[in-house]
Amino acid sequence: MANESPATDAVVHIIDDDDAARDALAFLLDCHGLTTRTYPSAVQFLKAVGSLERGCIITDVRMPEISGVELVERLKALGVTSPIIVITGHADVPMAIQALRAGVTNFIEKPFSDEVILEAIAGAIAAEQGRGELEGERKRIRERLSTLSLREQQVMDGLVDGKANKVIAYDLGISARTVEVYRANVMTKLGARTLSELVRMVMIARLA
Repeated sequence: MANESPATDAVVHIIDDDDAARDALAFLLDCHGLTTRTYPSAVQFLKAVGSLERGCIITDVRMPEISGVELVERLKALGVTSPIIVITGHADVPMAIQALRAGVTNFIEKPFSDEVILEAIAGAIAAEQGRGELEGERKRIRERLSTLSLREQQVMDGLVDGKANKVIAYDLGISARTVEVYRANVMTKLGARTLSELVRMVMIARLA
């Protein structure tokens, strides 16, 4: 159902200078089994960024010292990749566009229903978990790639570029039979069963 929270150990970080609004949202999420951390200002949240648990961030837009949009921009500059939901009671088109350009996952205008915020959080957490799985896979692939010799890397690059064994052999000045040996080594070291799987793995590893 739409108002059911996802089964997750992710943490929802709530930043809002309005004590009543912040506490009410935290209570709602707690009732749906979600772990929350609350912060009365963007300044306080930024102090905790270094020990931030994985999950999603919910921030109000209009806050003293640092606004929600400014917070988003600072988090992006710090390399924080957690999905961010921006909420505001003063929504307007320019602010929404600015927040979206800054990289927010969702933009919600107050007053919002429980169902709307819970759906937004579920989507953000699902995206975060998917990204975490991809990052883990990328790390594993890169570790395997680091075990390849220079010649194996050269043969792999040729394969990923769609070149036939004979073409790779010509380019590298070796025999086609030798290319086959290196190709087999590459497939074994990376754990790839097919050429398409090899290409997919290399593409994942090369993602920024």
